[in-house]
Amino acid sequence: MSASRRQERVGSLIKGILGRVLIQDIQDSSSGLITVTRVEMSADLKTAYVYLSSYGQVDKEALLAGLDKRKGYLRKTIASAIKLKYNPSLIFALDQTAEYESLIDELLSQIKKHEK
Repeated sequence: MSASRRQERVGSLIKGILGRVLIQDIQDSSSGLITVTRVEMSADLKTAYVYLSSYGQVDKEALLAGLDKRKGYLRKTIASAIKLKYNPSLIFALDQTAEYESLIDELLSQIKKHEK
């Protein structure tokens, strides 16, 4: 089922806010480059599924654990920037899209080699 226009708008606002907060307050030299790739909202707008990608030598479990510890601060920042009836709870996950893309590219190049 497709997300409603309101879900997409709220998700986009949260993505922008979290992206700025990650760059300004959380990201440091040991965490590498962290980006928010997308935010999907539940139908009732009470839960935000935040998908992240990281570049560099980063312990991904430690990154997710660190963000889980800072959920309160992140939720407070979102609540002060967006006026919603409910402040959404945040669920962080790693976005696997880049890994899937590189795997598909590798498989396609192998197929092309075997065709020649």
